Amino acid sequence: MRKTQQLTAIIEREEKGYVSLCPELDIASQGDTIEEARSNLVEALELFFETADPSEIQDRLITEVFITRLEVSVG
Repeated sequence: MRKTQQLTAIIEREEKGYVSLCPELDIASQGDTIEEARSNLVEALELFFETADPSEIQDRLITEVFITRLEVSVG
């Protein structure tokens, strides 16, 4: 039985497509749509977990990621 893990996906519009990033592992992917970018990121993460040495996973994994909105003065 495979276990699952909750990770964060940040998806940003970039020119004609979207870039997706998992900040916990610093792994990114892309796609033409939001869903494609998300799906491609899931695939990249699954491939990483299948092939990476457990010590590499532990070294790269950031367990505390905080995402918030900021209000700043401009101009």
